[in-house]
Amino acid sequence: MWDSFTHPADAAVPTMKIASNPYTGKKIEYVSRLSPSDLSTGYFTGSLERLDAPEVFFWYNKTQPYWRTGPWNGTVFLGSPRMLTEYLHGWSFDIDNDGTRYLTYQYANPLNFGILSVTPHGTLKLVSFVNKTEISSFEVGQTECDLYGKCGPFGICDNSSSPICNCFEGFEVKNAEEWNRKNWTSGCVRKVPLQCGRLNNGSVVQSDGFLTYHNMKVPDFAKRSDGNQDKCKADCTANCSCLAYAYDSYIGCMYWSSELIDLQKFPYGGVDLFIRTPQSLLGTTKKGRGQKTLISAIIAALGIITLAICAYLLWRKWNAKQRAGSEPQNLIIGEKKQIKLDDLPLFDFEKLAAATNNFHFANMLGKGGFGPVYKGQLENGQEIAVKRLSKASTQGLEEFMNEVVVISKLQHRNLVRLLGCCVEGEEQMLIYEFMPNKSLDAFIFDPLQRKVLDWKKRFNIIEGIARGILYLHRDSRLRIIHRDLKASNILLDDEMNPKISDFGLARIFKGGEDFEVITRRVVGTYGYMPPEYAMEGLFSEKSDVYSFGVLLLEIVSGRRNTSFHNNEESLSLVGFAWKLWKEGNILSLIDPEICDPCFENNILRCIHIGLLCVQELTKERPAISTVVLMLISEITHLPPPRQVAFVQKPNSSSSASSQKSHASSNNNVTISEIQGR
Repeated sequence: MWDSFTHPADAAVPTMKIASNPYTGKKIEYVSRLSPSDLSTGYFTGSLERLDAPEVFFWYNKTQPYWRTGPWNGTVFLGSPRMLTEYLHGWSFDIDNDGTRYLTYQYANPLNFGILSVTPHGTLKLVSFVNKTEISSFEVGQTECDLYGKCGPFGICDNSSSPICNCFEGFEVKNAEEWNRKNWTSGCVRKVPLQCGRLNNGSVVQSDGFLTYHNMKVPDFAKRSDGNQDKCKADCTANCSCLAYAYDSYIGCMYWSSELIDLQKFPYGGVDLFIRTPQSLLGTTKKGRGQKTLISAIIAALGIITLAICAYLLWRKWNAKQRAGSEPQNLIIGEKKQIKLDDLPLFDFEKLAAATNNFHFANMLGKGGFGPVYKGQLENGQEIAVKRLSKASTQGLEEFMNEVVVISKLQHRNLVRLLGCCVEGEEQMLIYEFMPNKSLDAFIFDPLQRKVLDWKKRFNIIEGIARGILYLHRDSRLRIIHRDLKASNILLDDEMNPKISDFGLARIFKGGEDFEVITRRVVGTYGYMPPEYAMEGLFSEKSDVYSFGVLLLEIVSGRRNTSFHNNEESLSLVGFAWKLWKEGNILSLIDPEICDPCFENNILRCIHIGLLCVQELTKERPAISTVVLMLISEITHLPPPRQVAFVQKPNSSSSASSQKSHASSNNNVTISEIQGR
């Protein structure tokens, strides 16, 4: 009469179904629990809907759509490119004899097992096991754009834009007052009506065309038919009620004849969406875009000239004040405070002094190139970490402002959260969320603390760092190269989840993944720098990939990249790992604390990925998006690593020569004390 496979709760195991019968209305749904500790029925339900082009819907209180995956195309859900195939491995869609449509999954390897659940806050979580041992846990977090209908009818949601909601070409905001209050649910309306089907001198005219939007989550309420892309266009063109169409090789043609709702623009994935547009706008769109490009170029040129003039005037003012013996920093800070800190909470110096016991030595968590970091507690009981710029700091005003500008615009579970700053007199401080477990280096390089990090926790840290970098490179509103990824800049929360910190040296940039920038000021930490950056000043996304590869090898081995000496042939960790790889003795690299036959293949795979990340040639290193896919096993076949960078460190005599030459160099390389913070 009852079993858990046909009446599930919040969790599914391999071969369990999520199903719906269009004839009887019978469904197999999943219902969240109220909280992690309260097993009673929660607020969120997952069910299979829109069976013509099936997708999974998550409902709030069973009636209000909360978010949806987009249609299933045989491989992925078109509306959820972030749901990588670690979730979808072995998934299939099928139809029972009674007409029930269902999705189910199972692992090819009988040793693998996974529990997929609906969390109490309406997201999906997958916990993976090998030989009954948990090896990973990952939750697909939701962004604002994932919320159903965030931008209303004919509104496009894009997490990388500001504001996140915009209208299609030829549309305008329906309710400007609500839109300005960031309530976008009223959506957009057409500026010019469609011409298809209208009478002109007694004859019917069909003069509409289509504008193409790439990497889109398709709207809700799709109707499907078989055919190729040309047929999709022809059918939609001939039908005046067809407002848009899309094509997928597995699904076929998708059409929409009512308001387009729940649209999202992705940085990757999705499909091309073709929107019916009046012919009068099609000709002006390209022209308008060209005019906008020209205007943007003129504005940019004027902006650069204006900035150059302002910079020159500020320099003269600063120079004059310095000659007069005054302190110029206060003026610069004051101006930047007005320009850049308006949206960031400002803390009073007195409150921070009280919170940190007047910056007492006992409250110091650590010290880096920026200055000391103190633990504090605000009046409301919130624990904070206060980074205070030291007068003797190797970093200064530029790095301080850079970190404020960069990290205040970022939000990700694997990035440390900036709570505010303090700028008073000569004081410049940044206030962060407090990380009780300090930094990664305090664990993996400590003979006793490293025992706390078993392989499951280390793999979670590796994956979390990679996802944080992916967010910086691909998914954030800004596109950022960190430039100083190292173990002491990876903080750990109370559950040992990693959070990337210290964005003082980060750079915001534009361009493709192979786009390179050259700088005369090399900053960062030797040992984590790729050769093209350390020697030529060239940096790109692949610079962070190299640093990640070094970090990965350190986490697996428990050894610092700089811990090798002459009795080990002057090798760095990267060179040592490469030597063992070529000798077929790579198992000896693994930290004895995590040696376990159950995890051996997974650990060796991570070493393989680490060596691919530290390849000598930039073009041979994978992009961080590919690294994430490798880590979660979407890419099953890994290419063999080739020559890695910095195989050997200089010998003692060359080291002295190198140090001497560096002493006279103009490069500004930070040297951080290795202390947890």
